[in-house]
Amino acid sequence: MFIGGLQKITLIDYPGKIACTVFLIGCNFRCPWCYSSELVLPEKIKKQKRISNQDFFKFLKNRKGLLEGVVICGGEPTINNDLLDFVIQIKKLGYAVKLDTNGSNPIILKKLIKQKLIDYVAMDIKAPLSVKKYGKATGNKANLNNIKESIDLIKNSKIDYEFRTTIVPDIHSREDIIMMAKQIGQVNAYFLQGFRAEKTIDPKFKDIRPYSREYLLEVSRFFKTCKVR
Repeated sequence: MFIGGLQKITLIDYPGKIACTVFLIGCNFRCPWCYSSELVLPEKIKKQKRISNQDFFKFLKNRKGLLEGVVICGGEPTINNDLLDFVIQIKKLGYAVKLDTNGSNPIILKKLIKQKLIDYVAMDIKAPLSVKKYGKATGNKANLNNIKESIDLIKNSKIDYEFRTTIVPDIHSREDIIMMAKQIGQVNAYFLQGFRAEKTIDPKFKDIRPYSREYLLEVSRFFKTCKVR
């Protein structure tokens, strides 16, 4: 497992738990507004400092009783073939596990859910579920069947979950947001969040002014269950 970063404590990334966040290297998407290019772009990954698995698990052992959970994000965690073994080791130490994913690998997601290896999952919905719109948001051709399968897996699971969308001008119109709301239907939790106009993968996005919180609050009403971050 290639670990590119560790936030030793977070009170917001895992709802209801004191947790740490581990950042895994590598991603199969190239979302132009992404601010984690050091975990995504090969030329930057080469320069990214890494944390050994040994040091990471030593940290977790030393924090037993202080931390309650571990958030696994990226990049995209599910592109790692050894993700299941990695999560198993975390669970053996008694931690709850939250997975952040783009939903592109329903096979791994299904195994994690079926084997009760994750306690919470957060999936990013990048855009309305059409090839053209999703491709524009992800920077490459996404398999929409995989995305839809992951959505269904999560909605029908018995674990805590949330869906979320980073709303970006030039990517998401008002009509796109309405379409996403109709496509996602009734879910336990959906969040809209503004993007950060900083160190984006596509430099042009640094000059895009994010939507206001007021705008996000206004469009959130199209969803059956939605909050703004």
